[in-house]
Amino acid sequence: MRYEFRVSGIVPDTLAASFPELDRMPVPEQTLLLGTVLDEAHLYGLLTRFQSLGMRVLEMRRLPA
Repeated sequence: MRYEFRVSGIVPDTLAASFPELDRMPVPEQTLLLGTVLDEAHLYGLLTRFQSLGMRVLEMRRLPA
């Protein structure tokens, strides 16, 4: 399953390195992180990682196959 995570602000290289499984795409005042999520445990792990790094997830959506 592919997911898109829209986070507040521009994610610097140092934080992006914490998400090697996601591609980063800066947009005005936000960053899109896109990638394959293996299962529900992986999804919740990503969300926990965002939270622990102080990143604010504005939107999360599953992308069409």
